[in-house]
Amino acid sequence: DSPLTLRLRHKMVMVLWLASALTSLVGTRRIATGRATTAQMRSFSSTSEYEQALAAEATLPSGFQVGTAGFRFSPAEAAEGTRATMNLTLIVADAPSSSWAAVFTKNAFCGAPVTVGRNRLAAGGDLQAIVVNNKISNVCSGSDGVGDSEAVCAAAADALSLPGGASSVLPASTGVIGWRLPVGEMAEAVPAAAAELQRESMLPAARAIMTTDRYPKLRRASAAGGSIVGTAKGAGMIEPDMATMLSFVLTDVAVPRAELQRMLAAAADASFNCMSIDADQSTSDSLVLFS
Repeated sequence: DSPLTLRLRHKMVMVLWLASALTSLVGTRRIATGRATTAQMRSFSSTSEYEQALAAEATLPSGFQVGTAGFRFSPAEAAEGTRATMNLTLIVADAPSSSWAAVFTKNAFCGAPVTVGRNRLAAGGDLQAIVVNNKISNVCSGSDGVGDSEAVCAAAADALSLPGGASSVLPASTGVIGWRLPVGEMAEAVPAAAAELQRESMLPAARAIMTTDRYPKLRRASAAGGSIVGTAKGAGMIEPDMATMLSFVLTDVAVPRAELQRMLAAAADASFNCMSIDADQSTSDSLVLFS
């Protein structure tokens, strides 16, 4: 490995390890700081103080935007009159990029978004956006889960006028197993999330992807003249072979795709794949690195 590769890999390990440390500390007001192998924990007196510390580390790398929108819907599987809230998050690059990598759960019973993500990765096409929803995982939905994920990707591609269409959008879902995605309501919410796109902070995405998490989790590092910022969510079903449900890492450092995939896999092995909370391996684990 070149010195640049080793430096970037170390930075990614630091970002991912610290995000996983935060994941394992759900329910406390502590944030990991320092090097990946010698992390220190700093205490905070309030949630607002903790989030102020996160905000200071949330600056997006150049070339990326983040937007979120929330909406209410009636789950078809729930009791009549039940209303639920879903957050939709868009992570968008200024241009299509061939430099992206991902690792997913090794659970044989994976969710539809993981199936779509694996197909996107294997196809080798460019990526320009990630669309994330909480509340429903799109796992064992009793319907065409892959088709539902693809429909949401198509709605995102249309709203963002992406030249690569739906195939340049990666889906990710987390939440209740056994419910179907409210595709119509999600498609209607996509323009609202697009209208909220901004270049300043990753923190809105860190908040919007939460489910049972008590606090948002993110970390930023400088590397090779650029920066890396990562966010993660997960409070349960945390077991090696990815070890947290969703994580997204962005960087403005240009790295060839093949090398990026090797670096991400090595960083995940040294971080997320080293922890276990409840021995329940998730169906939806997805870690994406976008350059």
